[in-house]
Amino acid sequence: MAARKFPETFRKLVITKFSTNYREAVETLTVPMIQPKPDELLVKNRYVGINATDINHSAGRYDPGKSPPLDAGLEGIGEVILTGEKCTNFSIGQAVGYLKNGTFAEYMTIPSSHAFPLPRVDPAYVSLLISGLTASIALEKVGEAKSKETVLITAAAGGTGQFAVQLAKQAGCHVIGTCSTDAKAEFLKSLGCDRPVNYKTENLDEVLKKEFPKGCDVVYESIGGEMFDTCMNRLATRGRLVTIGFITGYQSKLGFPPVKNATLVPKLLARSASLRGFLLFHFVEEFKPALQKLVSLYDSGNLKCNLDFGESSPSGYFKGLDSVVNAVDVGHATRFAREIQWQIPFLSARCVTIWKRDSEGGGVA
Repeated sequence: MAARKFPETFRKLVITKFSTNYREAVETLTVPMIQPKPDELLVKNRYVGINATDINHSAGRYDPGKSPPLDAGLEGIGEVILTGEKCTNFSIGQAVGYLKNGTFAEYMTIPSSHAFPLPRVDPAYVSLLISGLTASIALEKVGEAKSKETVLITAAAGGTGQFAVQLAKQAGCHVIGTCSTDAKAEFLKSLGCDRPVNYKTENLDEVLKKEFPKGCDVVYESIGGEMFDTCMNRLATRGRLVTIGFITGYQSKLGFPPVKNATLVPKLLARSASLRGFLLFHFVEEFKPALQKLVSLYDSGNLKCNLDFGESSPSGYFKGLDSVVNAVDVGHATRFAREIQWQIPFLSARCVTIWKRDSEGGGVA
């Protein structure tokens, strides 16, 4: 077998100062090519996910005590191009997914124990990482959603909301989903949402009081502020509100929106209800089985993945490292998760073709 050849340098995005303005927080650097340690894989990133959480990362909220520079990006999928000597369960050309700082790069190393083997390099799998895993684990393990319960999902047409709708419906729940346009409401119906609520044209609190007088058994909440307060007011007896974030506060200086904390305790007490927080990385032990389930659902046609590649964004199609900042800007503005397709600038169409042939025929990367 011919020796594999790699470029001497590659580019990556680095957080060089903390800021909620992602464009000001990051810089593109050219760095020497890296080599994997014995228990690591060298991967070529193919697709990466853009989330609201990228703003929290650039603001320094995920690495207490650490200061810039920090590698940017939190999730991605790609192909293994070199394995450490101890990584006997992985092969060259294998598709893998990963949740690790530094995915906004052309190449990166990851511990083999953190790599999730995938059937192929499919951009839909990126959306199953942070967005899909959050919905699956939060609803099942924290929200404890059960058949015949009423589940309210805020930002239901967004990156993680779309999965929460489908998974709650598959669990036998009656699903309510909030959104901001009629087009998104129609999209939610296509996912099986029983009652889409366009909060721009309908008053969510009034809808819940009138149509669901017993309240919501589970709330999957990601907006914060006024939306959080409304959801708290409409919890059912023994209801569970699972907060996975608060998008409305991410770009503020403090990082969170105001809520009416003074009335929180009596509201919970009066209903024997509970408020539960969910942070994905506190459930690492659930990642592999949950991801296997999501991949199986998607591959069998029982889970839809609605991806946005930036076709309608002002900056155009999201392609390559240089489009990451644009995708973060657009994604935060619209509260939709964005996926970026890598087309590394120094690779030609021929190189991509060689990779496809190699992955099928066992040649070199």
